[in-house]
Amino acid sequence: MWEYTDKVKEHFLHPKNIGEIENPDAVGEVGSIVCGDALKLYLKVDEETGKIIDAKFQTFGCASAIASSSALTELIKGKTFDEALKVTNQDIAEFLGGLPKEKMHCSVMGREALEAAIANYRGQPVEVKEEGRLVCKCFDVTEEKIRKVAIENHLTTVDEITDYTKAGGGCGECKVEIEAILRDIWSLKKPEKPVVSKKLTNLQKIALMQEIIETEIRPGLQADGGDIELIDIDGNRVVVALRGMCSGCLMADVTIKGIQDKLREMVGEEITVEAQ
Repeated sequence: MWEYTDKVKEHFLHPKNIGEIENPDAVGEVGSIVCGDALKLYLKVDEETGKIIDAKFQTFGCASAIASSSALTELIKGKTFDEALKVTNQDIAEFLGGLPKEKMHCSVMGREALEAAIANYRGQPVEVKEEGRLVCKCFDVTEEKIRKVAIENHLTTVDEITDYTKAGGGCGECKVEIEAILRDIWSLKKPEKPVVSKKLTNLQKIALMQEIIETEIRPGLQADGGDIELIDIDGNRVVVALRGMCSGCLMADVTIKGIQDKLREMVGEEITVEAQ
């Protein structure tokens, strides 16, 4: 049984703006009943101000899908398109006081419907589904969508991708491909995290580096069958040992550089990382 917030329950039991707008200025339709969730978003726009003056929806899905769609319409009414496009799927979830992590794909669907509706209004082509190589056949999820959602939400594990897109949640055959996509994404662009700007004492710096290795770096390596052991910290010099599948891996140098980049990003640019 999912743990829903009171606000999710309210928007599920008494959804706002449900229905259809007669002669809408824009329509966005995403999802598929076959895959379990579908959403159709209708917009009415004031031509003089460019603001969304009405938004309604029709959805097929679970309580989270209905609540997310209701929240979306409340968030975008009164906004211009540019303002509405700043509403993220995380904003939808936060508006509802949070969603179960397994239901975050419902907030993503709302964001996609908004993008589709605005593209429809602007006369831009709207694809029925994302272009790109199909990765998850069970839920019709492409590589393009996985990459987009991973970067926008800083997702680093297959389970997180499943929570946000459903990919990997069926037969599971695509999980290896999803892992490869995530490795490729974050070898090029690391998840955004707050940068430590204040000056740290040596003890604070050591404690912070230990925490980052344990919470930010180690879980990702373990997800791929590898591991890391912190051997020594001497000033700005960090010595680690790669374990498990990472030990002797041909990509070990890339892994070490990724660890160094992460520590430089979150602790200081002077950090160097060496493998034992």
